[in-house]
Amino acid sequence: MKNLRQIVTKAVVAKGKKRSESTEVLRPPNKPSGILGCWIINHTHQSKKYGKYVEVYGKFDINVWYSHHDHSKTSVYTETISYKDRVRLHYRDGATGGPEDVYIKVIQQPNCTEAVITKCGEKFSVSVERELLAEVVGETKVCVQVHPHDFEEEWRFDDESSSSSSSSSSGHGDGKGYKKDFGDHKGGSDKDSSSL
Repeated sequence: MKNLRQIVTKAVVAKGKKRSESTEVLRPPNKPSGILGCWIINHTHQSKKYGKYVEVYGKFDINVWYSHHDHSKTSVYTETISYKDRVRLHYRDGATGGPEDVYIKVIQQPNCTEAVITKCGEKFSVSVERELLAEVVGETKVCVQVHPHDFEEEWRFDDESSSSSSSSSSGHGDGKGYKKDFGDHKGGSDKDSSSL
């Protein structure tokens, strides 16, 4: 045990996921004759941690394209919807007790699954689904084993060869020129010795 050390680091210490379905009732300015399309955009959210829960506050825009005046005209009605989701957290090692950061990942953006005209004939009933993932990052401890002696890691090196002619070539040009000069110098020495 004396060769073990504890390292304090930051990691994901808790997670939570929640899938929500809701029905939103919208009232357009004109009595609708039919629904031509429905889509959701501009989703934003914020979060705050309360104990073992994360509360997510968000909003999005529902856009309904519809016909009115006995299908003679079309319009797009937009309404901003606010929501609050409570996500339960699951800790693996218990709460850390220190400062924690909360991150929200949107697994499923708010999406329209159904849009119909209500029985009264003056409103829209829009079914919306969404799914959120909450992650809590806090301090945790990691145990590592310490080697009592220095050791050298095994590395694989490719063999590299070097030649001394590369350093000599700076004064005599390339290798062929150096051999040629050497031959001329040798010939000159033989001529001088014969004259003696």
